[in-house]
Formats: sequence, structure tokens, C-alpha cells
Amino acid sequence: MESTGASVRSFVDAVPGAVRRRDAETLLELMTRVTGEAPRMWGTSIVGFGEYHYVYATGREGDAPAAAFAPRKPATTVYLAQGVESYGDDLARLGPHTTGVGCLYLKDLSTVDLAVLEALVDRSYRAIMAGDWPNRPTDG
Repeated sequence: MESTGASVRSFVDAVPGAVRRRDAETLLELMTRVTGEAPRMWGTSIVGFGEYHYVYATGREGDAPAAAFAPRKPATTVYLAQGVESYGDDLARLGPHTTGVGCLYLKDLSTVDLAVLEALVDRSYRAIMAGDWPNRPTDG
């Protein structure tokens, strides 16, 4: 995945749906504050903060955002680069959500505890920036 240089502001302003757009604005502010990084577009629909370089045992390598989100039609996706397994206690307190291996799906940020979400993003970002990405559950 590569940072594209596209305008984050133009992307967020064009997010369809008032809830997704509002949630994108909230995540822009939250992730900028937590990471201290300026947002950048990765691909066509991921807003990322900071970056790290990974190399898997298989030899696959690349760059990825250290913290990121994507406002998708069914839910906003928050990426937790290490995977969601180690965040069980926080996820139990977060509010309505679903998960994938490394994704947290949120339909409406007004229904979740933003302090818990901020702590999740902060913990994930710090771990990745400290080089703790090899613990990711998949070697995709």
C-alpha cells in the first residue's frame, strides 16, 4: 500500500452519508491528536497517520499506515495493525462494534465510548511505532 498524496480534506468532504462524514471528521481529530501525525491518503479510501515498514517471514514487505480508518458504506473501519485479539477488555467497554482480524467496524461513533476508542488507537499506534508489529495474527 502506498501513500498517494491525494487530498484528505477533499476525500472526507466527499464521504457519502452524514453519519459517515461526521465520523470521519471525528476520527481525523482523534487520530491526529493521538498520533501527532498529519493525515495522508493511502490508496483511494484509507486515511492513515504515520507509517511503518513491515517484513514478514515469507519475505513479503511493504509500508502501511501506523493508524488508519476508512469510512465505508456499511461501517467505518478502524485498522488495528496488530490485530484485535489483544484488545478484548477495551473492546468489551467500547460499545456496539464488530471485528475482523485487524479491523474494528463501527456503524455510528455516537454510540461508542470515544475515550475507549482513543485508548485503543493510542495503544495500537504506540505498539506499531515501537516495532511490535510481528505479533500480527496473520502473515498475509
